[in-house]
Amino acid sequence: MTYPYQGEHAESLLAQGRLRGEARALLKFLAIQGIPVTEEVRERVMSCSDEAVLDDWLRRAIEAESVEDVFG
Repeated sequence: MTYPYQGEHAESLLAQGRLRGEARALLKFLAIQGIPVTEEVRERVMSCSDEAVLDDWLRRAIEAESVEDVFG
């Protein structure tokens, strides 16, 4: 039997893991594209807790030539 607090806690942990994975994927994508990322930008990406923002950054990264194109 799953108690409500266990379910919510587990869902929260899964959501955090999913966001962290998306953030890491974005940073890897930028590296593959040859776009240098400062430590400040890396921290900004890794601390982002809004999936829509991460998705927007990834969409921008697809055609970006610089980090400013993504986060500017």
